[in-house]
Amino acid sequence: MPGETQQELLRFEDVTIRFDDLVAVDRVSFAMTPGQTRVILGAAGTGKTTLLKAAIGLLPVNSGKVFLFGQDITGLSEKQLFELRSRVGVLFQEGGLFDSLTVEQNVAYPLVNRGKKKKIPADQIHQRVQDALTFVELTHTLEKFPAELSGGMRRRVGIARAVVTEPPLVLYDSPTAGLDPITANTIMALVAKERDTQQTANLIVTHRYQDGQIMANFSYNPKREGLEPNDSNGSGNGSKSKTIFMVMNEGRLCFEGSQAELEASKDEYVSKFVLRRR
Repeated sequence: MPGETQQELLRFEDVTIRFDDLVAVDRVSFAMTPGQTRVILGAAGTGKTTLLKAAIGLLPVNSGKVFLFGQDITGLSEKQLFELRSRVGVLFQEGGLFDSLTVEQNVAYPLVNRGKKKKIPADQIHQRVQDALTFVELTHTLEKFPAELSGGMRRRVGIARAVVTEPPLVLYDSPTAGLDPITANTIMALVAKERDTQQTANLIVTHRYQDGQIMANFSYNPKREGLEPNDSNGSGNGSKSKTIFMVMNEGRLCFEGSQAELEASKDEYVSKFVLRRR
């Protein structure tokens, strides 16, 4: 799609995915550009995680097309997908760390296992890992194993691993699931920090509406080294205008729009996922 998709990192075109007789994703279309956040809400089993897997070719589509960095990945082989996937960061549910590897080895994994064309010299890997752990404020955990860390710390290590390659697109699968509210907000602050410092696009599956509120209403200020509220026009880093909410229902995209549009929705199903302002 020359011209139209040059700045698009990810595009779904009328995508349908079936598991036998079950339609997991039903004719879904959307596109993502640098610095944009999409927050996917919906009940369990509505196709949210299936979308993430399809975005990097882990699940085949039955109809429609998926474009990753402008390339149609529909039907590509695992070998053909390898280089494209290496440009996408992924935070799996519960962090997805390797229990038998140290924190340093876990974070280094995407760097060590890149394709030959993007191989990083061994003497640079340690510094890249340190930088990523500094980003999530866990430099003291290099030699620890995941079992020695709290749930929130493991999730932060997962973020470090997801962003260590400086990917333009990061997929987050339930980044705050099972965490207490304070730790969950810390995790989302790190996601917003990555977006605003690197212009990273984020596709976030979550059950917490508050996760979307943070992404929509706060921007990272590098001078103050923290998040600050956007003004009423959504300035800051333009985060408010670049945050789009999506609601999935039985595989269908039943809502797509801004936070204000989401909160104004009269749809009974959509309203279940909204914490309205008082």
